[in-house]
Amino acid sequence: MHPSIRNTTEDPAGIQRDLRKRWIFILPCVFVTYSLAYLDRANYGFGAAAGLASTLHISDSQSALLGALFFLGYFLFQIPGAAYARRNSAARLVFFALIGWGALAALTGVITTFWLLAVDRLLLGVAESVIFPAMLILLTHWFTRAERSSANTLLFLGNPITLLWMSALTGYLIRAVGWQKAFVYEGLPSILWAFAWLWLVRDGPKQAIWMHQSAREYLERQLDQEQLFIPRVANLQAALRNRNVLRLCLQYFAWSAGVYGFVLWLPTIIKQGSTRTIQATGLLSGAPYLLAVLLMVLVSYLSDRTLQRRRFVALFLSLSGLALLVCYFASGHSFWFLYAFLILGGGSMYAPYGTFFAMVPDMLPKNVAGEVMALVNSCGALGGFFGTWIVGLLRASTGNSSSGFLFMATSVLASAAITTFLQESPRQQNR
Repeated sequence: MHPSIRNTTEDPAGIQRDLRKRWIFILPCVFVTYSLAYLDRANYGFGAAAGLASTLHISDSQSALLGALFFLGYFLFQIPGAAYARRNSAARLVFFALIGWGALAALTGVITTFWLLAVDRLLLGVAESVIFPAMLILLTHWFTRAERSSANTLLFLGNPITLLWMSALTGYLIRAVGWQKAFVYEGLPSILWAFAWLWLVRDGPKQAIWMHQSAREYLERQLDQEQLFIPRVANLQAALRNRNVLRLCLQYFAWSAGVYGFVLWLPTIIKQGSTRTIQATGLLSGAPYLLAVLLMVLVSYLSDRTLQRRRFVALFLSLSGLALLVCYFASGHSFWFLYAFLILGGGSMYAPYGTFFAMVPDMLPKNVAGEVMALVNSCGALGGFFGTWIVGLLRASTGNSSSGFLFMATSVLASAAITTFLQESPRQQNR
């Protein structure tokens, strides 16, 4: 029999072989793309630590605003991007976004006027705003509920793994060529990767030439059957009346305020506290993200095995908030004691990301899940704006990191508390 008309009853082993290919064809491309996005948004912290403000003759408060403006732009087009990805093509949208943010990231190292740089950072946020909802929608087209936390986690691993190697590489790159050329060199790979993405990635199983027809049909049936167990929601407006959606938005706002206050100012905090070179600062900045990688894999595995998403999210956010609270009390004393809790706080903060975003398709049908994830991430972008700006302002006004730690700890603990009020999906309750 020709392989394109093989059916599930004749060759179930072949079906499973084809399904395993998704993890080889789709997820590496998703991982690389999200890694490049995170590289071009997070390297600003190294520019700031390397003397961006003094080079451009701007104040520390203006530098804090530049770091935060990305998130304001990131907030603006999340929901329209998700709507386009759901109705048209997530893969094509990601292609154009890669070219846009690669060019804007490189321009960060070219522009020397404050207000032009502010516009560039804002537009960089706009270009990257579509990537997250498009990726999550793409994964819902390729992976079932029992696989989704693991698939999401492999997407999110692009975040801490990028920060891990970027922390080491960027420090040495800045030392070799200066922070401005480092921005240019780290922006160009996104433009090149855009064409590889366009060639490799398709929007769903129906378009995958590397899967047999029977495997494509089997996967489509599995995904369609999952929708039968989720309460119907007419549209996004109706979804907004769901208390879970509002709680998710508040939870992610608070979480992101802590996360991005941590990510963008970690190099400066370490450099100020340890008085190390920019290369050593880069290496020290990578340790929290190494722990994050290990914890994310563990949490996603346990989450998919038990489907107890909420408990894992609340547990690790609580652990992160308490570790950052210890940093607040330890600030100004032993740097290495503080650094140990920075590692714990940062690693735990990232641990439940994939699990958190697996909760939304568990709760809502696919006609609104993408837009709701975009809405939640938009609220996270606002949290990132305020977290980055406030932590930067607190550093500038006090000359130390103590008050910033208190702000981050409070934000993450508030996020953990809100998580406990989320209502589990009917399928989770019936387990």
